[in-house]
Amino acid sequence: MNNLKEQIQVNSESYAKEKLTSAEQGKLWATYTGNTMCICVLSYMLNHVEDLEIRKVLEDGLSLSKQFVQSIKEIFVHEDYPIPKGFSEEDVNVNAPRLFQDEFYLHYLKYVGKAGASLYAIGVPLVTRSDVRTFFTQCLDSTTKFLNEVNITLIKKGFMSKPTFIPYPKNVEFIKKQSYLNGFFGDIRPLQALEITHLFDNIENNATSKAVLIGFSQVAQTKEARDYFQRGKEIANKHYEIFSKMLQKENLSSPPIFDPLVTTSTIAPFSDKLMMFHKLDMFAMRIRAYGNALSMCARHDVAEKLGRLTLEVGNFVEDGANIMIEHGWLEQPPQAADRDALVYNNKTE
Repeated sequence: MNNLKEQIQVNSESYAKEKLTSAEQGKLWATYTGNTMCICVLSYMLNHVEDLEIRKVLEDGLSLSKQFVQSIKEIFVHEDYPIPKGFSEEDVNVNAPRLFQDEFYLHYLKYVGKAGASLYAIGVPLVTRSDVRTFFTQCLDSTTKFLNEVNITLIKKGFMSKPTFIPYPKNVEFIKKQSYLNGFFGDIRPLQALEITHLFDNIENNATSKAVLIGFSQVAQTKEARDYFQRGKEIANKHYEIFSKMLQKENLSSPPIFDPLVTTSTIAPFSDKLMMFHKLDMFAMRIRAYGNALSMCARHDVAEKLGRLTLEVGNFVEDGANIMIEHGWLEQPPQAADRDALVYNNKTE
């Protein structure tokens, strides 16, 4: 990671006359904000973790987030660009009682790691400035390696739930009938591998999300946040059950719930602002995950459920944004110039 820091500094000087594009501003802003949140969460977790191997993974995750934040800050300072507020020590109480068991920390790291990898992967082909392209390439590479570390530890500890096994095909075949797309009526084929994969992934995401929401609802300070987390928990549970039943109907296994890994603490380790942003951000990522799943499925019933549930998640995200706006918690991302406002707000007549 030291090489990354040096490379960004050199390239920033080389590209001093090239302004940051909208894609670069947006992705850097989102990466900075999200990783300041992760620094708060992981710092708290590290104050309670007992398992030494899990501690090492948490430390590596925290180190990555700190490096990402520092590198972006250097780019912004070089550009005389306002540093986002994000999240800081005022949003976390590392001395609050334990809210999650050690095992859950690994599931959580996989959960947020997947979201980060998705953010960086989309950034790489969109950014054009050399230093920013190098940064996001390194972010993606480092996060991929970190996710491998998380998975290896999950497997070693016996906590990993693997996607279900299916038989190897005996030979290569081509689809001959349009009934391959059926899902509601007629001859309905078994789920194919990519449909199973994305159903499994979204079940796992909802199981992790539900546990986070249980914890957050126990410690939230405002009624609006508490009610929002309760509603989110119900949505995550419903989606978990819908996807799980689709697998179980075909005698395929699904990931377990993680509810028992939440303690009974009611003392908040995080500000309501941080917790609201966390779930707003992760449910927004859920829309992308459902979209990815939808693009890979061919059965009509699977597509219908994904489309319907995506709308439900979208409404939940919008309601969360409204709550954050009302409390003055939602930091505004970079945006295009409002040309009409420039015209009419500067009239002197």
